[in-house]
Amino acid sequence: MYTHVPAKKLLQMNKYKKLDEIHQSSMTALHATSIDHVNMRVKNLDQSVQFYHNLFDFEIKQEENPNNTDVPSKIIGNDSIKLCLYEVPGMIPEGGIAHFGFHISNFNEVVDKCRILGVKILYGGVVDWEQSKSVYIVDPSGYEIELSEISGGGL
Repeated sequence: MYTHVPAKKLLQMNKYKKLDEIHQSSMTALHATSIDHVNMRVKNLDQSVQFYHNLFDFEIKQEENPNNTDVPSKIIGNDSIKLCLYEVPGMIPEGGIAHFGFHISNFNEVVDKCRILGVKILYGGVVDWEQSKSVYIVDPSGYEIELSEISGGGL
C-alpha cells in the first residue's frame, strides 16, 4: 500500500539528507505525456457546458460525475481533453489556476471564432512568443484560457 510522506517530513526523519537525494534516488521518474483532465468549479454548469461546446465543440462525456458530490456536475471534452465541471454558484476563482492552455490546430481561426461568440480576448489580441503565438480568453466563471498555435509553445 502506498503511503504519502511529504519531503519535509522525510528530511525530519533523516531518511534523506537533502531534497536532491529524493530526486536522484534509484526510482525512475514518471513520464507525464499530457494533461489528462482539469477539475474545475464553475458558477453556472449549463452556461459553462454551452461555452465550451460553442467554442471547442466539447461534448458531454458523462452527465454526472461519479464522485457522488452533492452539486451538479458534468464531464465534458473530446478525445484528448476532459474538463470535470462542478457547479458552485457563489464561487470566485481565487488562485489555484492562473490559466490553463489548449493547443489549437486551426489557430488562424481563433480570433474570429471568439469575436463571433462574444468571448472576451485579453492582452489586446494575439500575443507573439519566441516560437509560437497565443490568444488568452476568459470563460464564464472567470478562468483564463491560453489558446496556443504550437503545443507547449515550441519548447
